[in-house]
Amino acid sequence: MHIVLTSFLWLTVSVLLGAAVRWSQVRKYWKKRNVPHDAPNPFMGSLTFLQRENPDPIWSSIRRRLTIVFTAAKLRALTGLTQNKAADLVYRIKTEMEKGAVENLRIICSDYTTDVIGEAAFGVASETTRTGDSIMRRVTREFMTFNVQRGFSWSSIFFFPELVDIFGFSLFPKHTTEFLRQILRSIIEQRGGHNRDIGEPRDLLDALFKIQKEGMASGEELSEDLLLAQAAIFLLGGFDTSGSVMTWAILEMSHNPKLQDKLYNELMEAKQKLGGKDFDPTTLAELPFLNAVIKETLRKFPPMGWLDRMASRDYVVDDNLTIPAGSVVYVNAIGLHWDPKFFPNPEKFDPNRFMPENEGNIKPYTYMPFGEGPRNCIGFRFGYQTVRFGLSAIFSNFEVRPLPNTPLADDTEVEKKGMFLMPGQQISVQFIPRNNNIS
Repeated sequence: MHIVLTSFLWLTVSVLLGAAVRWSQVRKYWKKRNVPHDAPNPFMGSLTFLQRENPDPIWSSIRRRLTIVFTAAKLRALTGLTQNKAADLVYRIKTEMEKGAVENLRIICSDYTTDVIGEAAFGVASETTRTGDSIMRRVTREFMTFNVQRGFSWSSIFFFPELVDIFGFSLFPKHTTEFLRQILRSIIEQRGGHNRDIGEPRDLLDALFKIQKEGMASGEELSEDLLLAQAAIFLLGGFDTSGSVMTWAILEMSHNPKLQDKLYNELMEAKQKLGGKDFDPTTLAELPFLNAVIKETLRKFPPMGWLDRMASRDYVVDDNLTIPAGSVVYVNAIGLHWDPKFFPNPEKFDPNRFMPENEGNIKPYTYMPFGEGPRNCIGFRFGYQTVRFGLSAIFSNFEVRPLPNTPLADDTEVEKKGMFLMPGQQISVQFIPRNNNIS
């Protein structure tokens, strides 16, 4: 026991000494190059562990083959599902209003987005929007829960990766990961097992299983853990980001009745043209003000306010600075979105910035809620469609009003323990049914 303990202590000391040496290099990195910068610190510094050459061919291969899940045809095939979940959202709000005000806006929005992504991407039937609970919601609810242990795990993953294997840290709660693994295995068996033939993938899981099967045939074995990680990341990145965008949009609109009226009139005009039929993806995608509301929300509150990219080659900035290949460059996306040079009066919620007659004036690469380039968010079209259906259902059926204790969006606490830019406090609003006979 004494020998094991001594070995562990030596290993820990070695790791810490190595970290100290790298910290010294990080601290002087930009100073040597005469680049203006904020002085880094040991805990929130330059993340040098990412500064290694790693082309990540597995990630590239998986991403390329997953794009078939997000084609326009695939998204149109989800019309019936998303229409039904949007109707469930209206039902849920009406039920909540019978008890009083909606007490936690983010929870209801996340229930809706969990349903959409759970059934669309995983093929798991879910009634979370109506009932507040389901198998998939238990998973996503855990994803929304943060504590000291999980915070330490995340800090180690990003800042001290050498400790990850020593202490067995993971990005997701381990029991939640195992629960999701059981769900995926159950779905595989229900669909005929690993040996079944997979033609055109009908959802994310089919696409992942097909990738695994093709990999085995070509000698490129993809582990269950790798596929599980892709599914978990897609679930985490999909339900909570879309849910938060809806929450921020509803909160901003609750304090802007004129903007609400403008959106309501646009929705009613579109509904009249449809002859009273339910909204479809094409119609919603062509509504300028609805989409301007969503884009302005993403400007003020991008779910991930920063982007990280690795230089694939030496990049010459000017005569004094060359970014070496393999360096990680962090882009302050939210800083760009709030820069008055690019967006005058950035604190003002102004969807008109993104109306067709104005959107062309936005300088390229100053608005990047989903990133840019080959590593942009693979599911951004799916996210847009989910949010469009949810917000159109809400604002065509209800007028939203703030309660006396409802903060302005800019005064709302932001979640400090999570990875994304989410409301960090409970938001309560009042929904007033509109008399338009729309359900």
